[in-house]
Amino acid sequence: MTTRSDICAVLARSPLVGHDEWRWLTGADPALEALVRARMPANAVAAAVLVPLVEHAAGLSVLLTQRAADLKDHAGQVSFPGGRIEPGDRDPWSAALREADEEIGLSPDRVSFGGYLPQHPILTGYRVTPVVGFLDPGYTLTLGAAEVESAFEVPLSYLFDPANHRPRTRRFGSEALAGVEIPYHGHTIWGATCG
Repeated sequence: MTTRSDICAVLARSPLVGHDEWRWLTGADPALEALVRARMPANAVAAAVLVPLVEHAAGLSVLLTQRAADLKDHAGQVSFPGGRIEPGDRDPWSAALREADEEIGLSPDRVSFGGYLPQHPILTGYRVTPVVGFLDPGYTLTLGAAEVESAFEVPLSYLFDPANHRPRTRRFGSEALAGVEIPYHGHTIWGATCG
């Protein structure tokens, strides 16, 4: 079983910058990396997401959201709570907490800092910093209906099990991008969230 101390040990070795941020998106395929880099806007928008790990006695789970179907960006997708880093945010951690409070009503004082995962470039023009936070299972949520349709938990062990990963190819113009998706109780986790 993966524990909080296991996660924190990995996060301690995960730099915020200075890593191969394209590997998750391109599978280290040089031709695909060139294509993706060419399609990324020059000035990607800085964003942060909270990766909330819920500490159950039986093991960790991940709290995810199903985005509202009528949003401009990433409509209907499974995602972590998050969004743009605003000028008043001190850092990606404070931005992720603010966004989680706005989107799902998760009180910032219920979340303890775990660490940062490597930044992810997103083809829609964002550079996302995932921030891992831990919370007790007694949390309560108030979903912001304008942005979030639902929230649900997935056991971390389920997400890490390769038997639950399904190959998926997505098209970007005439190019195909191979990846994986993870189905879970009527939801499909894919893209940057899956990465």
